[in-house]
Amino acid sequence: MKKLILFSMIAGLALIIAGLCAAIEIVTEAELANTIEAPMAIGVPGDGSANGGTDAVDASRGNFVWVPGAPLLGGGGEGFMQFEINIPVAGTYAVWARIIAWDGNSDSFWVTWEPADPPENSQETDNKDFRWSMSNGSEWHWDRIERWADDDSHTDREWVLPAGPTALTIYTREDAAMIDSIFITDNLSSDEAVANPRVPTDDDLNVSAVSPVSKLAVTWGAIREAQ
Repeated sequence: MKKLILFSMIAGLALIIAGLCAAIEIVTEAELANTIEAPMAIGVPGDGSANGGTDAVDASRGNFVWVPGAPLLGGGGEGFMQFEINIPVAGTYAVWARIIAWDGNSDSFWVTWEPADPPENSQETDNKDFRWSMSNGSEWHWDRIERWADDDSHTDREWVLPAGPTALTIYTREDAAMIDSIFITDNLSSDEAVANPRVPTDDDLNVSAVSPVSKLAVTWGAIREAQ
C-alpha cells in the first residue's frame, strides 16, 4: 500500500513538473488580427494567381493576409496588421509565421511587438532592427521572424515581455508577401522540428490569448469594389 501511495505521489509530481515545463503556445490566424489596415487585406486562393503569382492553395481555414500586388514590383509603403495579445506568463518569446514569399521583391515585412519594442512605425523610420527577411518559397512554409540588419546579418528575434496586454504589429514592406497563421511560443529553438509551429485548432481559437476581433477587417474584394 505504501509503495502504491509513493508511486502515485511520484506520478502526480511528474505530471506537475511536465505541466510547468510545457512550452507556452499562442496560435491564431492572420485574418483574425484585431486591425488590418488597407491596402493590407484578407485574400483567398486564386487572388495570388490573379496578380501573376501563386494560387496560395491550402491556406489554413481558406484565408491569408497580404497586400495585393504582383511579384517583382516591391511596393509595400502602407498597410499593417496588429494583434492584441495577452501574455499569460512574463518571459522571452519567439514568433513563427506560415508564409509564402514568391521572390526577392515579395519576401519581407517590418515587425514590432510592444512593449518590448518602442511604439514606432518602421515603414516611416526605416529602422532595420525591425526588418524581417522571409525565406523564399511559393508554397506555404514556416519561417521564424528575424532581424535583417544594415550589415546584412540575420538574427532570430526574441522578445522579453511582461505578463499582460501587448501589441504585435506586422507592417507591409513588400507587396504580395503572404501570411497565413501566427505561432507564438516561449520555446526559443531555431529548429523548426523542435519549436513545432502549427496552424491553430478550434481549441486554440476558442481559448486564444489574442483579443477577439472588434471590427470587420478589409478584404481584397472590398478594395476592388471601391476602385
